[in-house]
Amino acid sequence: MLKHADIWQAIDRMAARYNLSASGLARRAGLDPTTFNKSKRITSAGKQRWPSTESIAKILEATGATLAEFVGEIGDQTQRGLTRHIPVIGYAQAGNHGLFDDAGTPAGPGWGESVFPHLDDPRAYALQISGDGMAPVYRDGDTIIVSPGIHVRRGDRVVLKTSRGEVMVMELHRQNAHMVELSALNRAHPDHTLDSREIAWMARIVWVSQ
Repeated sequence: MLKHADIWQAIDRMAARYNLSASGLARRAGLDPTTFNKSKRITSAGKQRWPSTESIAKILEATGATLAEFVGEIGDQTQRGLTRHIPVIGYAQAGNHGLFDDAGTPAGPGWGESVFPHLDDPRAYALQISGDGMAPVYRDGDTIIVSPGIHVRRGDRVVLKTSRGEVMVMELHRQNAHMVELSALNRAHPDHTLDSREIAWMARIVWVSQ
C-alpha cells in the first residue's frame, strides 16, 4: 500500500539527486519555494497533505526525470509492488494491423515493455509520441499511459480506433448513443464528429510522462 511518507520521501530523494533542497526543487519546478517544506506536509488540523499530481509532473519536467525514475525513489519499489511492466509502442506504429485486439488491448508482435507505476488495469499500455502534431498538450518524446478498463467521460483525453483502422488521440467533447464529438489537441487540426458505429474502441489516457 502506498503511504503518505513514501511520496514525500521520493520528493526528498529527487531533490538530493539534483543536489537541491526541497525548497530548491520546488523553485526549479516553478512552484512556491515552500511547497515541499516539511511544515506543509501536515495541515494545521493534523491531517496528511499529499503532493498534487501537477506538482509531481512539474518536478519531472524541470529535472528531465521520467515517471519511472520518480517511482523508483519510493522505498523498495519491487517489494511494494509499485511498478509493473506494461506494453509500449510508438504512436506512429499504433495504427498498424494486428497490434490491438477487438477490445483495444495490445496484441501481436511489435510491442516492447517499459516500467511504469502500478495500475489496477491489467490491460494498460503506453504510447510514445513522436512529432508535435498534438502540441502543446503532448510533445515529441512524451509517453502517454492508456487504461482501457477505466470509464471514459466528457473532457477526457482518449485514444480511439475507428472502423477504418485509424488510431487517434483526441479529447472527448460529447457522446451519446448515436454520435461522438471529439476535439483536436492541436487547434491547427480539425475536430471530428463520428457516428458511434464508426468507433471500434476508445480508451482513456490516465498519465503522461514528459
